Amino acid sequence: MRLSPSHGVTRPTSIADLLAGVRLETDANITFQVFDILRELIVSVRLRPGQKITEKEIAAALGASKTPVREALIRLDEVNLVKIVPQSGTYVTKISVTRYTTACFIRLQLEIGAVRDAAQNPDPRHRVEDLDAILVRQAEALEKGDPAAFFDLNERFHRQLFVLSGHADAWRTARRAQFDLNRARVIRRRHRILRGAEVIEEHREIARAIHARDPERAEAALRAHIGDLDRQIGVLFTDERLDGLIELPTAN
Repeated sequence: MRLSPSHGVTRPTSIADLLAGVRLETDANITFQVFDILRELIVSVRLRPGQKITEKEIAAALGASKTPVREALIRLDEVNLVKIVPQSGTYVTKISVTRYTTACFIRLQLEIGAVRDAAQNPDPRHRVEDLDAILVRQAEALEKGDPAAFFDLNERFHRQLFVLSGHADAWRTARRAQFDLNRARVIRRRHRILRGAEVIEEHREIARAIHARDPERAEAALRAHIGDLDRQIGVLFTDERLDGLIELPTAN
């Protein structure tokens, strides 16, 4: 299943346009396919935070019945990617500061364990040098001005930390809580709210610590990279260009 090219976040694009040319596989579960398609559109911010979507338009665009579409939307509601509002409709959720903070916390705690194990007792089936190769390609992507490749290589670098630690399956656990974190990254990239050179240098320090078999240094480098939540939130969620896309915490 191939989706339409990415669009900017300033103007919502219709479901019909986004799903043009997408075809469901008749021998696979329709609900799961619709869920995966819509999840990708939401996480990549091709479906804009706050945008209203309907069972009818999704079903028509995909040539599916409403029942599996409804079930897919219910699943998306359960993971906070859409909000089903009775008597009103279904809306793509805004990016939540609370969920973003929670995602950063979960990811940080899991990655601390990964980098410490990668430094102290790396999986002998894999090479620490693989991190270096990823960093070379990431620096090339930054130099070429290719943010999509830069982001993909960023994900590969962090996944490789889990691979080196011998806990590759834990990467999938980390990713389950990252929907809002990844949407925020996409928006930062499109609005050029970037720290490309800093990210690469922070990655290099993590790699150097693992090469040195120094778990304390590896943890410190990781905390410096993804642990400064106040700074990240301050930069992202106070930017006026993102007005209307962000859901701030409610007062208790």
